[in-house]
Parts: sequence; structure tokens; C-alpha cells
Amino acid sequence: MDLLRRWAPAAWAWLLAALLLGPALGWGYVLTFDMVWVPDLAVRGDFFGAGTALPRAVPSDLVVAVLDEVVPGMLLQKVVLLGALGAGGLGAARLAGPSAVARVAGTTFYVWTPFVVERLWLGHWPILLCWAALPWLVLAAARYRADGRLGAALPLLLLVASLSANAGAMAALVVCAVGVTRRVGPALRLLAAVAAANAPWLVSGALHAGAATGTETAAFALRGEGPLPAPVAALTLGGIWNGAVVPDSRETVLAWVGVLVLVPLAALGARPAWRRLGPRTAGALVVVWIVGFAVATWTWAAPGSLEWTAAHLPGAGILRDGARALALCAPLAAVLLAAGVERVARRLHRATGESAARFTVAAAAVAVPLGLMPDASWGFSGQLAPATYPAGYAAARAALEGDRPAGDLLVLPFTSYRAPSWNGGRRVLDPLPRYLQPDYVVNDELAVSGRILPGEDPRTPEVLAALALPDAAERTAALAGLGIGLVAREPDAPTSREYDAPVVGRVLVDTPSIELIALDADAVAQPVPTARRAALTGAWAAYAALVLWGVAALGWWIRKLFRSA
Repeated sequence: MDLLRRWAPAAWAWLLAALLLGPALGWGYVLTFDMVWVPDLAVRGDFFGAGTALPRAVPSDLVVAVLDEVVPGMLLQKVVLLGALGAGGLGAARLAGPSAVARVAGTTFYVWTPFVVERLWLGHWPILLCWAALPWLVLAAARYRADGRLGAALPLLLLVASLSANAGAMAALVVCAVGVTRRVGPALRLLAAVAAANAPWLVSGALHAGAATGTETAAFALRGEGPLPAPVAALTLGGIWNGAVVPDSRETVLAWVGVLVLVPLAALGARPAWRRLGPRTAGALVVVWIVGFAVATWTWAAPGSLEWTAAHLPGAGILRDGARALALCAPLAAVLLAAGVERVARRLHRATGESAARFTVAAAAVAVPLGLMPDASWGFSGQLAPATYPAGYAAARAALEGDRPAGDLLVLPFTSYRAPSWNGGRRVLDPLPRYLQPDYVVNDELAVSGRILPGEDPRTPEVLAALALPDAAERTAALAGLGIGLVAREPDAPTSREYDAPVVGRVLVDTPSIELIALDADAVAQPVPTARRAALTGAWAAYAALVLWGVAALGWWIRKLFRSA
């Protein structure tokens, strides 16, 4: 029985993750909105943050490109998705305390939430990795605050949690809130580790600060879900700006049932959770929760002021999708709910004297979140079914192996998203540029609610201007002047004259799904200024140093473990 109590929460965490993913764990690639995985993501200069586009996928793209040299891209995606959900549930169980009832409840309330479901459907896997690491970061930072030893866990968790700008900022806040002390040495070491984990996107973002804009932040504001007003939706960790990824159950009365059940339960757990965690850690989690909720509701309550802030304060643009910040609210919410469930279980046990009372409460704690959002199960009722790439993709990549034309790749139509039939008609960021090997230029304009929001890559309007030229030879020369040497066209994608036009060149591949052309003009190289290259080299050196520290510390710990065995 003791063994069952010990391992049941861990088994439930992985079972819950598998239930949520369902068909996504099958053969193929899960391609949904911003989630694009390919068999072998080639290392590119742009992945270091040296390109003209804002470094939204720094350092995640480079990390994936390195890892899929060891683990095939399809398997790596499964490992990341299943690992994130399972590890997040396990972390919440650890944070919930020693009680098996609290651990099972904490796991369920942490994993089966609108935040996880909506971010998974939208394809924000770096945010989910951050969300998964947050409970572990709280535990590791609390240990660091006590003993001042950096070790392996904290650096490696920081690296996992900081694969994008938003994720890195949230991880940094949690670690600093929980782990920083008045002792100067340990505080400086912790801040140095946080800075190193975030150095690539911080430096590359600063170098692109002039290209960032603060326009149209209202399009990404927190929104209500079904009967729930936006702030109430945020209390339940929902309210994402993209209504297409909101489960249908969130549009029904079940949303209010969740509020009426979960909020009082969390309030019931406040006192025991505070006593168990201690004032320092509990207070830090409260502060983190307040920051997350405030950022999310700011986008709804005063989008104009956020737009002004993003336009005048470098880096503030990462706040525009405010609902992402609700990841900061998740650890405290799970701890409070788990403590509330444990408190109910103890009272029921005392009232009835039946040992089965605790099991009954645990079963209810599992059933309630699943019952409030039943359509999230099995890959959102099949929405996460994997796809396989057409043969034309492999043919185009093979044509570019070895000696390929110089210059970047441009994919036409010059639009960012596709809904290919081979992906079940589901909308996804065009995977072709990532599937092929060269650096690429993509259109970073975004269509939201029927409006086209301007992009921030200066080459986007330049490419559109080149495509608008009347003659194919002129278009070809203009594109080559922008550093483009290859054009791939997807004939089955919806198009218009604004985003697509013929060019002159040598046809390398011609299949029903892809046409690949080497331009009849020499691409003009786009040099990286020496100062920018030096700054990025320093940032990545700091990042690599933290990686080496974490790996070395992990190796030392494993060696010590085997010696003591």
C-alpha cells in the first residue's frame, strides 16, 4: 500500500500527459499553428539571432537543430511534448507536499487546465517547457536559498525553461523571487546563471530593438471565454487571444461551474499551504501570481497603455500576449487547490472514520478537472493527429544537399500560414522553410480577426515591393539584391498577386507540392556587422558556459551516486 501511495502520483502524471496528447504520440509530426517540427532542422546563421527578423525562436531553434542530430525530429517532438506534460505534473506533485491525495490533486490541477490545452493547441511548446519547469525551479531555488550551492538542477532547469523570450523572463522572475537572498555571493551567482540562460535572446533582442514595434497589442489581449469575462477566465488560467484554440467546453456553463468549485477550494487551501511552504517561498509564489495575473489583465483592461509601453520601452513587446504570463499563476494555483483537497480529505476522514474517504476525495479531485474540460482529452478529440510530409519536401531538400546556390530562401506565396490537405486542413506556420536547409525569409505579418497586423522584419516589405514589380526579370534582380538566391513555390497554397509572382531562374524541383527555383541573378550577401557578431558571440559563450556547468555538475552527481551505491 505504501508503494502504491508513493508511485501513484507519478504514474498518474504520465497517464494524464498521454491522455491529453492521445494521437499526437503516433507516427508523424504534430503541426498546429506555431508548432512546426521537421525531420532534421539544419543549423542556420539566423538561429543565432544574426538575421534581420526578431529573435522570437532564440535559442529554441538552435537547441532543436543540435538535438535532432542525435534524436530524430519526430521522436524528439514526442519526447518534448510528453516530457513537458509529464514532468510538469510531477513537479506540481512535488510542490504539493508529501500527501498522496495532495500530489494526485496537484498534478491534475496543474496539467488539465485551459492554459496547457490552449498553448499546446497553439503550438507554444517553449512556453509549455517553461510551465513544466516552474514547480521544479521553485523547489531548486528554495534549496539554493538555503545552501547557496548552484549544482546541476538549477542551471539545467533554467536552460530548459528559457527557450524563448517570454519563457525566459518568466523563469527568471520565479527563480529570483524564490532564490535571491541578502547574501551577496549567492545572489550574484544566481543572477549570473539567470543572465547566462537568457543571454542569447536578450542580446539578439537588444540588437533588434530598433525593428520592434508596439502596434496592435490589443489584438493579443486577454479575452473572455464563453460566459466568463476576461479577468474571471484568467482566474481559471484561460483567456487566450486566439478563440480557435479554446475548447468548446469552455464556451458552456461548465466554465462557471469550474470557477464556483475551484476558487473556494483554493481559498480553503491557503492557510495549510502557507504553513507548509513557509512565509518566504509562499510569499514569493504570491508575488509571482500577482505579476502574472496583472500582466494578463493589463492587456485586457488598458491595451492602449500597453501599446504605448511596448512602443517606448525596449523589450516590452513580449508582454503583448499577456495570457502567456498566466503560467506564473499556475504553481500557486496548483498548490492551493492541492492543499484544499487535502484539507477536505482530512475533514471527511475525521467525520466518517473511513479510510476510503481519502480515496473518494482524491478520485473527485481527478474527476472534476477532467469533467470540466472533457473535450481536451485524446489530443483535443483528434485535433492533434500527426501528419507526414509530402514526397516533394524530401525531393526539394535532396536537391539542395551539397553544392547549392548562394543566398537565402524565399517561399511563395509570401504568407506565413498554410492549411495543407496533408495536414488535415489544420492551420500551421509554413513548415517548408524549416524543412529545407538555407536561411530563409518569411512574412511575419499576422492575420488576426480578419486584419493584417504589420510585421517587424524589415525585409518583409522589401520582398513585397519586389514582388510588385511588373517584370519577372526585375523581380528576380530585386530579390537577389535582398540576398535571396532560391525561391520555392507551393502550388496548392491559396495565393494572390500581392504575395506571389513569377521569377526567372533554373528549376531544380518540380512536383505537385513544391517547385524550387534557383534565381538567374547573383544574390547579394547580407553581412553581419562586426559589433553585432561580437555581441552575439559573447552571449552564446555565456549560454554555453552554463550548459557545460550544468552537464559537469550532473556528471559529478551521477559519479558520486554510483560510488556510494
